[in-house]
Amino acid sequence: MTSEITLFVNPTAGRGRGARAAQPAASALRDAGFSVRTVLGEDAGDALRRAREAVAGGTGALIAVGGDGMASLALQAVAGTATPLGVVAVGTGNDFARALGLPVRDPAAAGRLAAEVLTAGTARGIDLGRVGGRWFGSVLASGFDSRVNDRGNRMRRVAGRFTYDLAILAELAAFRPIPYRVRLDGGSVREIEATLIAVGNGSTYGGGMRICADAVMDDGLFDVTVVGDCSRTTLLKVFPRVYRGTHLGHPKVTVHRVASIELAAADVTAYADGEPLGALPLTATCVPDAVRVLAP
Repeated sequence: MTSEITLFVNPTAGRGRGARAAQPAASALRDAGFSVRTVLGEDAGDALRRAREAVAGGTGALIAVGGDGMASLALQAVAGTATPLGVVAVGTGNDFARALGLPVRDPAAAGRLAAEVLTAGTARGIDLGRVGGRWFGSVLASGFDSRVNDRGNRMRRVAGRFTYDLAILAELAAFRPIPYRVRLDGGSVREIEATLIAVGNGSTYGGGMRICADAVMDDGLFDVTVVGDCSRTTLLKVFPRVYRGTHLGHPKVTVHRVASIELAAADVTAYADGEPLGALPLTATCVPDAVRVLAP
């Protein structure tokens, strides 16, 4: 393994924490005997191109410095390759890093852990979700939660830090259960009405919301959480329980463990790892051992 490590940095993550985090993470890696180069990009497409070039060039590891969006972008470069992925989590949500048991908002500790795993040669394999050519590590969201994201993105410039609170209120006012067509593991198509369907490789999204609380990242299966046709009143009661994972016991919530799922619904955008994936319909497949990670 080459001793050159690539830091893949989002300087704007966490209101500027990404730029500040790169230095202590790099110092920890250099102290362990690794040489470090940094990859930035003019935009996401340029950054991904540069990351893929580093992987193709034989870098010893690609370490994403930023939030879940940066980790997701890094996955697109390393999935299906022998190059391990590290994460220095300094974003807002950091769900992927938390699921892996990595330090959060402690770049020096994250750098030291990455160096320890690299030195010991103990990078471990985890599953990833795949939709077409796109990979995801945590949760694919569709339904009420993705519509809140859609509305929040439209409101961001005018609502400031209250964007998502206002978006939730607006979506609740307009809320209706969504007619879905669902196929699990190639079985028969089911027509259901649901509030949301979340496809979990990892357990959390949105900065710790345990929507797929029992998901395991190396079992070869998704945990699919289906919140059924709730009324607004029921949704208001169920949704806060997502932070503890106790919503899974509600009679309107079901969980399916599957290797693949097909989802179709009108006017619903899917989000994966917090990033817009595109409109339904889609097919998501769990790919076992798709990436090696620098994690305990």
